[in-house]
This record gives sequence, structure tokens and C-alpha cells, in this order.
Amino acid sequence: MPGLRTARRFTALLDAIPSQCAVCRVWPARPICDACVARFAPPALRCGTCALPVPAGVTGCGDCLLHPPPLDACLAACAYEWPWPDCIAQFKFRGDAGWAAPLATLLRSAPWVEPALEQCDLALPMPLAPERLRERGFNQALELTRRLAPDKTDATLLLRTRETPAQSGLTRAERLRNLRGAFAIEPLRAAEVHGRRVVLVDDVMTSGASVFAAAEVLRGAGAAHITAVVLARTDAPQQ
Repeated sequence: MPGLRTARRFTALLDAIPSQCAVCRVWPARPICDACVARFAPPALRCGTCALPVPAGVTGCGDCLLHPPPLDACLAACAYEWPWPDCIAQFKFRGDAGWAAPLATLLRSAPWVEPALEQCDLALPMPLAPERLRERGFNQALELTRRLAPDKTDATLLLRTRETPAQSGLTRAERLRNLRGAFAIEPLRAAEVHGRRVVLVDDVMTSGASVFAAAEVLRGAGAAHITAVVLARTDAPQQ
């Protein structure tokens, strides 16, 4: 589609324009310079299915061994600690969609994310409920997904069917109960998930309840492989 190709070329041109690093303020640089990425988002040993930190030689955390999540893999670019919460807040809550490109670049540079994107059939953003979408004006997960895999992004296949009460302050079990029935596959397109490799994209993963609930719906529709790709992961396990 000529219009889409033109838009992508224009976006790539904007992304290439030098700017000031939002973290260290060096100029000229990318919005997040390579030095700050290396310093504040170094590769870390994480559980393969929930992305919590694990010791050397360990591939899965105890909770995932006891209660395996409905994910085949979970990848996180960085811990949800300074400076990333400030950057994500500007993107997510202050309407600055220009952060999509540098944050997607940070996410794409994380180990194993590139192969996951190349091997998947579908790249699905975590959906927002209509009320939240109206408040925010855009879905930050969709903006990231479009930057990560524009030819595989589908914004209408996975749906948020209802808004849920705030998750903060709830235990992990309460969060999971809170999200039951909150996601669904577009009824007329359920067959498109069957046998497919899916990448599920979100900005921040806290307890994992939202991602797990969405993944359960995809698994129920017959997805062959599900990888969650998240920008930032809180490193304290939720009880």
C-alpha cells in the first residue's frame, strides 16, 4: 500500500533526526542514547516464562514451576526502575506518542526479541478497554507493536471486553480473578489464531495477570506458541 509505505519512510526519517538523550541530555543523540541503554537496560538473567530475575544457572522461577503460565516464553527489555518509569509515563500518560520509536528500539534490542518477532505469524498488542482508550487517546502497546512488526500487527483480533477495577493493591490471585473474562478473540476471526505463533506486546508487566489472562484466551483459540514481549518488568514478585 503506497500510503502505508510513505508513512513508514516518513517515520524512519523522523527517527533518524538527531535529538537530545532524555536520560543523560547528551547532544546529538537518539532520544535514548546507546550509552544509557547499556547502563540502564543491561541484559539480565530472567525466568523464561514470566521474566522475573533468576540466579545464574536457573531458567525458571519457582512460581512458574509450581503454576506454569500460559506462555511459551516471556521477554523483557529492562527492569521497571529509573529512568524507565519516567520515560514510560511520558509516553503512556502524557500523550507523547513520539516515545514509541525509541522505546520500541530499546525493546527490539533485548536478547531474543528479534528472533521472536521474525518467527511469529501475528504480533498482537495488549488491548485497552474503550473507556481507557478514550481517556488516553491511543493504545501504547499498539504503538510499540506497530514499530516492532508493522507487517504482522493486528489491532482488532484480541479484544478487551470490559474495564476492570484498578489492579494496584491486589494480590496476584485477586488480580487473576479480576481479569477473568476481560479478554476475547474477535468472534468471526477465531480461526486465524489456530496453529499460529503469536507475539503478545505490552509496555509494563507487574504481576503478569493481564498478560496471562490474554494468553489463556489465545491458547484456548489454538495458538501454537505464545511469546510475551514487554518493555519493562517489575522485579519484585507479586504475592
